[in-house]
Amino acid sequence: MSTDKTIRKVRFHSTGKANVLKIENVPLKELDKNEVLIKVQAIGLNRAEVAFRAGQYLETPELPSELGYEASGIVEAIGSDVKNVKVGDKVSTIPSFSMTKYGVYGEKAIVPAHAVTTYPDNLNSKEGTSIWMQYLTAYGALVEVGNLNKGQTVLLTAASSSVGIAAIQIAKSIGATVIATTRKSDKKQDLLDAGADHVIVTDDEDLAERTMEITDGKGANLLFDPITGPIVNELTKAAAQGGMIIEYGMLSSKETNFPFTDVLSKQLTIRGYVLFEITTNPERLKKARDFVYDKLASGELKPLIDKTFDFENIVEAHEYMESNQQKGKIVVTV
Repeated sequence: MSTDKTIRKVRFHSTGKANVLKIENVPLKELDKNEVLIKVQAIGLNRAEVAFRAGQYLETPELPSELGYEASGIVEAIGSDVKNVKVGDKVSTIPSFSMTKYGVYGEKAIVPAHAVTTYPDNLNSKEGTSIWMQYLTAYGALVEVGNLNKGQTVLLTAASSSVGIAAIQIAKSIGATVIATTRKSDKKQDLLDAGADHVIVTDDEDLAERTMEITDGKGANLLFDPITGPIVNELTKAAAQGGMIIEYGMLSSKETNFPFTDVLSKQLTIRGYVLFEITTNPERLKKARDFVYDKLASGELKPLIDKTFDFENIVEAHEYMESNQQKGKIVVTV
């Protein structure tokens, strides 16, 4: 049990599988002038946290380490220089900080003020923690980097993830045609229900051939992929002339060979992308945040919650994420 001077937080003392995660009582530190203390109601899980815990992320954990990018809750205290939120506000966190310095897996979380924002009143706390990582990631790639327009075709791999679902919704709101991919047929109807125009089951169908059939031989204008590895060669074959492939993850452990022939003959762009391009740039973040906020408030975007776990079951929640069963966001309630 925590006291007024300690809080229960999830930490890990070595990298590895989900069972390295431990719930511990840790001292509640004093707020700096630009920090916010949030009484956490819900936590949104992300693949980045799984990779961080396993020692396979862009940053190396400083052990013992906290983790977590997304939480929703109520502002309990603010630093002396904080102006954007006040005590009592209903807020959620934007992934715009390093997990080597901050982590939101806990009863309470201290985060920098720039990472804290209100969310629309039509969302509950579970939905409020399920928006910024997925929708800002999809927005930055599809709208800012990919310049997706009405009438174009976008191909989304691993589309049943929370980012995949968000990308479907954003692309449809723009007026694009959406081709979603999934390995197994059991997720096909879910992706159609989420708004995809076409679904390719890659265990049963050839990705490039099916894409060309759907697009009458033109190919996809924009391809958004978190897998890399051998699939990159398939994506270049499925791409339209002058198309762009945006890589934002590395779910595959296999080597990625550069498909030079297709890239050259089709004049393709293969672009690496990380969310921090958006969230660490105040102007780009405001534009992205406003786009997402307005569409959430109008109901045009709606987070899909796949499964909810109790805080005490954080290990099981991580194991579930790694099982690849999810269709939307995994949430932990506190």
